[in-house]
Formats: sequence, C-alpha cells, structure tokens
Amino acid sequence: MTSVVVPTSEEDAALSVVRFISELTWADAGPEAAEREVSRLCKEAEEFIAFGKWLELASLMITSAELIFSKVSEKEVESIFTVICNLVTKTENTDEVMEIVKVITAKLVQQPNEKPAVRLKILINLYTLLETPYCQFYVYLKALNLAVDGKVTEYIIPSFKKIDSFLKEWKIGVPEQRELFLAISNVLKENKSLSKDSFKFLTSYLATFSGEDAHVLSEAKEEAVRAIVDFVKAPDVFQCDLLNLPAVEQLEKDDKYALLYQLLKIFLTQRLDAYLEFHTANSTLLKDYGLVHEECIAKMRLMSLVDLSSDGSGQISYELIRDTLQINDDEVELWVFKAITAKLIDCKMDQMNQVVVVSHHTDRVFGQHQWQTLRTKLAAWRGNISNVISTLQASKTSEDGSQAAQGLVVR
Repeated sequence: MTSVVVPTSEEDAALSVVRFISELTWADAGPEAAEREVSRLCKEAEEFIAFGKWLELASLMITSAELIFSKVSEKEVESIFTVICNLVTKTENTDEVMEIVKVITAKLVQQPNEKPAVRLKILINLYTLLETPYCQFYVYLKALNLAVDGKVTEYIIPSFKKIDSFLKEWKIGVPEQRELFLAISNVLKENKSLSKDSFKFLTSYLATFSGEDAHVLSEAKEEAVRAIVDFVKAPDVFQCDLLNLPAVEQLEKDDKYALLYQLLKIFLTQRLDAYLEFHTANSTLLKDYGLVHEECIAKMRLMSLVDLSSDGSGQISYELIRDTLQINDDEVELWVFKAITAKLIDCKMDQMNQVVVVSHHTDRVFGQHQWQTLRTKLAAWRGNISNVISTLQASKTSEDGSQAAQGLVVR
C-alpha cells in the first residue's frame, strides 16, 4: 500500500517523496522485498540530506519518477515534482544547480506524449526557481522542445512575445541564440496564422551568421532557402532584409540555389515583367518549391506598385499602373486599394486627372540607401525644429523688449 506525500518540512518532504516513489516502484515485489528496498532508499536519502548531496538526492528521487505519471493523479505528480524541483534552491554551487537541472529535465522530456501539459507546467515551475540565467535558458529550451514533441505548443507560444526581454536576462551566446530562434520559428510555422512571426524568427536566426566564414555559413544554407520560399509565399509580407544577410547571399553563386536567389532579388528589386520572364524560363522550379504562379503574380503586382511609388515624383498615372501591373483600365483603382489595405502606400486617387498622389510608401528593402534617406529626413526635421525654436525665442525677446519700453513710457 502506497503512502501519500504530506510534508512538514523541506527535509521531510524530500523523504516523503522518496518513500512514496519507492513504494510505487517495489509494490509488486512482495512485502518483504518492498520493505527492504524502501528502507534502503530512504536511508540513502537521509544520508544525502545530512551531507548536503543535493545532486545525488535529485538523481535518487528522479530515477523512478517516470512511474508516477502513469500511476498517480496530475495533482500528485505536480506536488511530487515541486519537491524535486525545489532541490535547485538548496545549493549555491551554480555547476551543481546545472547538473540537477539536467537530471530533472532529462526525465521530464523522456516521454513527451504522456501528460505533456503537466510536464510543461513542471518545467515552467522549475524555471521560476532558478536564478542562473543560463540555467533558465536551458530549461526554457527544454520546455520548448517538449511542447513541440508533446503537441502542446499553445501553452508556450504566448511567451514568444517576451523573447527580447528574455535574451537580455539570459545573455546567451550566438550558438544558443541560433538554436532558440530556429526552434521558435519551427514551432510557429506549423500554425498558418503565425507564419509572419515564424518568418521573423527565421530571419533573426539567419542574421546571427553575419561575419562568419564560408564553412559556418553553409550550415544555414537550407534555412536560407526556406526563408526565401516563405517570403515569396507569404501574402502579407512585403519587406525583408534577406538580401543583406550573408547566409542568404551565399546562394547567389550556389549551383543548386542560384535561381532561387534570383527570384528573391526579382521580388525585392524588380517588377512584374521580370517575374513573368523568370517564370517562363523556370516554371518547374517554382512548382518544386510549392510556389503558385497566380499567387506570385498577385504579390508582384503589389510589389511593383510599391516600386512605382518610390520614384520620388509623388504621382503615378493610371496608365503607368495599368501597363506595369498588366491589368485592365477598370482594375487600376482595385489594385491601388489593395495596396492601401496592405499598408504599402498612403495615397489619394485623383479620378479626374487619372493619377494616384502618393504621400508615403513602404520600402521593399531597408538597406544603406534607406538609412541614408532616413538620416537626411531626420536632419531636415532637426533643422526645421531649430528654426522654429529660434523664431519663437526671437519673438519672445522682441515682445519682452516692447513691454519694457512701454513700461518706461508709463513711468
């Protein structure tokens, strides 16, 4: 007959858990054998507690812990692991804390399909007990992988919004960042409604390869390919920095992927006619990557309209839009409206003069040229503000002088 965990102190709680798990483990061995083994294990636990051997105690407690997932209630599972996880607070040795964490997480991720939500909850509880940044990162990554394997990603996806603040706390190196960004991107890509976020994290992953040599860059080749395909496919992503990333640039001279890089360049720097020419010569390539020609045309029409908006004149004739997008006269305003809805341009349609007056547009890429343009605008804005301040100060000085003069006249 098994006992229940009724802790009266931290030490008593640990012993109670050891006894509880031991009795479950040896329940079918017969009373004498069970009593002998349970006594032996409890004695070991007492010695570990007495000498502060917390890693050894964690190993002892966790050895048969997998058994409890199938034999006790979820509430009891959580209670038992709360006691086990609390061992990380017993030592000030960070290396020992890390080893205890490894022992606990290894057991929790062993059978991800059995009560995965409970396992994930335990890992999150373990995370909150930790003070060492790298240990926190290690547990978070384990929780992320468990959520994927156990198909309970809905519980961890909300935490992705806090990744930037997590990174500041964890202070992890580039290899760890790569692992994290790629894992998150893979989680999000399974949900079509989150494909935009998946692409963002995939881009962050590829950005970590800047400054690396050719050998290291080659590790990112397949993910660079995936990023290009994801961008071309995405109906709501019209701007990216992929062309500026060395991990993607390496594909330009790659025998296998050079054409795919060329396709990306067309989408980010050219217009519909260039895409149609590319498709005529490489229709099989697009099919191989699951790219739908009609969807590509629709996206390139919007991209082409953005490009027309960037010429600096501020006006685009209906005729030019019609010819560039290769559409009928009565479709011009429809495509302009689509671009407005997608927040690609801010404009007004002058139907009488058959022109679109553009006040703002979104750049397809944000490279050196865009940064220089932004600097110029900021400098002009700063100059205008300075002029306004100077004018106000001059006006105030003049007003003060007039008032002083009037005071003299009154006297």
